[in-house]
Amino acid sequence: MKGCIQVYTGNGKGKTTASLGLALRAVGAGFNVFIGQFAKGSDYSELNSIQMLSDHITLKQFGQKGFIRNKPDQNDINQALDGLKLIQSIITTDQYQMIILDEVNIAIYYQLFTVDHLIEVLNSRHPSLEVILTGRYADPKIIEYADLVTEMKEIKHYFKSGIKARVGIEK
Repeated sequence: MKGCIQVYTGNGKGKTTASLGLALRAVGAGFNVFIGQFAKGSDYSELNSIQMLSDHITLKQFGQKGFIRNKPDQNDINQALDGLKLIQSIITTDQYQMIILDEVNIAIYYQLFTVDHLIEVLNSRHPSLEVILTGRYADPKIIEYADLVTEMKEIKHYFKSGIKARVGIEK
């Protein structure tokens, strides 16, 4: 089976959730999945679920607690580059059948590494490897490079009416 590059981007809710749904489906098919979360270092409820599936899903976070809100610091950059280096070391193998690079578009947007660097890494992937890239602000080069691009568009969001992130739903 030929692996494809999928992108989930846009300002709407559900990019990470969609990629985790694919991971769940992949595990059900007997796949091994690697999830690298860029610009994330916090504890989210999905980490508990993934721990329950740790025989088939490996997750590593490449970021500090919370998302980058302003200018990233050197630690943000170093963690993202370390993450990309790890991805580069496993993407050529058949150890995993799916790799999810969660918030990788945000990492590029905040210039933690370049889009060209990411594409160079993706070009070295095992031919059967499915790769999912998530995050707002997908670079036009990523959109062109990908086999599938889905934009999550916010129509209405309850955050705007004061509802905060809820455990088990958003965090």
